[in-house]
Amino acid sequence: MTAAHSAAPTTADQPEPLWSPGPDRIEGARLTRFQAWAADRFGAPAAVPGDPAASYAALHRWSVEELPAFWQAVTEWFDVRFATPHETVLADRSMPGAVWFPGATLNYAEHALRAGEDPARADTPALLHVDETHDPRPVTWAELRRQVGSLAAELRRLGVRPGDRVSGYLPNIPHAVVALLATAAVGGVWTSCAPDFGARSVLDRFQQVEPVVLFTVDGYRYGGKEHDRTDTVAELRRELPGLRAVVHIPLLGTPAPEGALEWDALTAADTEPVFEHVPFDHPLWVLYSSGTTGLPKAIVQSQGGILVEHLKQLGLHCDLGPDDRFFWYTSTGWMMWNFLVSGLLTGTTVVLYDGSPGHPDTGAQWRVAERTGATLYGTSAAYVMACRKAGVHPGRDFDLSRVKCVATTGSPLPPDGFRWIHDEVAEDMWIASVSGGTDVCSCFAGAVPTLPVHIGELQAPCLGTDLRAWDPQGKPLVDEVGELVVTNPMPSMPIHFWNDPDGSRYRDSYFEMFPGVWRHGDWTTLTSRGTVIIHGRSDSTLNRQGVRMGSADIYEAVERLPEIRESLVIGVEQPDGGYWMPLFVHLAEGAVLDDALRDRIKRTIRENLSPRHVPDEIIEVTGVPHTLTGKRLEVPVKRLLQGADLDKAVNPGSVDNVELLRFYERLARERLTS
Repeated sequence: MTAAHSAAPTTADQPEPLWSPGPDRIEGARLTRFQAWAADRFGAPAAVPGDPAASYAALHRWSVEELPAFWQAVTEWFDVRFATPHETVLADRSMPGAVWFPGATLNYAEHALRAGEDPARADTPALLHVDETHDPRPVTWAELRRQVGSLAAELRRLGVRPGDRVSGYLPNIPHAVVALLATAAVGGVWTSCAPDFGARSVLDRFQQVEPVVLFTVDGYRYGGKEHDRTDTVAELRRELPGLRAVVHIPLLGTPAPEGALEWDALTAADTEPVFEHVPFDHPLWVLYSSGTTGLPKAIVQSQGGILVEHLKQLGLHCDLGPDDRFFWYTSTGWMMWNFLVSGLLTGTTVVLYDGSPGHPDTGAQWRVAERTGATLYGTSAAYVMACRKAGVHPGRDFDLSRVKCVATTGSPLPPDGFRWIHDEVAEDMWIASVSGGTDVCSCFAGAVPTLPVHIGELQAPCLGTDLRAWDPQGKPLVDEVGELVVTNPMPSMPIHFWNDPDGSRYRDSYFEMFPGVWRHGDWTTLTSRGTVIIHGRSDSTLNRQGVRMGSADIYEAVERLPEIRESLVIGVEQPDGGYWMPLFVHLAEGAVLDDALRDRIKRTIRENLSPRHVPDEIIEVTGVPHTLTGKRLEVPVKRLLQGADLDKAVNPGSVDNVELLRFYERLARERLTS
């Protein structure tokens, strides 16, 4: 494999990559083998010898221009088991409303458990469960199949039928995976929240879908402490009248509440799983938007759509297979948990970490990667930057020799994050910054095992994803910032939102600006070299003197300063036609926001970005508010600064610390009365 080398751009047009895969890695990638096979069987373009970039660009172009051929190839390459065959691949390509694989029936859970059918793999780990002791505990493929079989039979006995909703108030533990797969096996619809969500947040989600079964823990451990959840569970039971059964998992040893069923009793039988074969577009699960400004959107994705999208994403883009171990730091309240569980589809061992990302110290996640032998380790850009600030040295302090790829999502990975992984983890490290969304439970752009990595850039758009950057008139842009749009359907796009009978909320969410084209709400640049840059959310755009910019660029520059723990920049249109752009900074311990630091912040922004980016004011705050999944609350804070009441600007149950928002509400009032 080719060792990576430091990235000093050689020319503006052709910057030198931070890392390039060597010939052996390119040749061994599943993507390379898929391209050769698809060229032979489906007329896909053959690889261009010695030119991986041209090879991938040609394959990608074919994958979006010949959608039916590409997705048929994916189902054959991964040997998708259709219980009844499909009449065609794509009967209707309208967005919304695309019709995929009509006539086909299948089951997601059958594919997730397929590796356990092989006697040679029955006693190897399907799951590795890790808590804050960092000691991995395996669940074998045979044991996972047995528990899913037992629980699926019990769900049927409880009257759960295809289409019924089954909910989990669970941390990232094997029980959650078993419950999801058992639900899918019977054709039920899974939905979950993490136990750090309060009762109101959970009810805002679960009340929409009216579950018939609730799986719940009595509490969880986080940051070295126990957090009791028995009162919350009692409230959920009271407020979810459609529940036929509550299943108790005593993580903290609390006896089951009256009327609850015991997990161990439901998973004790030695039962082979029985799979309900459902239509391709049958609902698999409900995911939720952050719900910062109203009820969360209840996003429904299909068994077949998720199956084929995740096989493509995990098997080709992430290059996962039976010899891999897949660890992504996540919780059951974030789509990355569903994505992580789908690692089972490729026969990969999935690592479940239930605990604080930084306990007992900031390097915790690297220790988990070491202890589990992870080959693909995924985390958030924020964690990478926190490690950089804390002076963590993963490559020096941990044996990460099995890690082939470090992947990040949640927000754009700043250039300094790329450099830090390269310098402090390993020079020969594939860094996959990826971007997608809960809305498709997948990536629009990111990991490609055969392509080089450039600092601050995602490697390429994903196969089958017709990704474009458009100007406001719908004109395609190259090497310019535009709206991220997808101009052809993806199988994992929502089949609908729950309780949206006429589809109006779904259409308004993605198709209002460009009818018939998915607008995601991110600023992006598609470069002439085929790479992708994400600049942050377009619905919280900064617009200085007619020049639009993404907030991520400002965070990347400002948060390099050691005194700045985190920042939040907002652009507020004023009633008099003016524009106010404050920068809020959460300081590191011991730092003081004096004139010298203010000047350094302004100079950093002016020199690294432009004079237009310099904020009008720099204001110290005690913390930056986030959604429950860790995204900065730019839009609600903007609404508060424009004078909205707190209860109108944000759903308090969707926020990690609602008290932080009161500062912005007070600030807006002071400005209006001054």
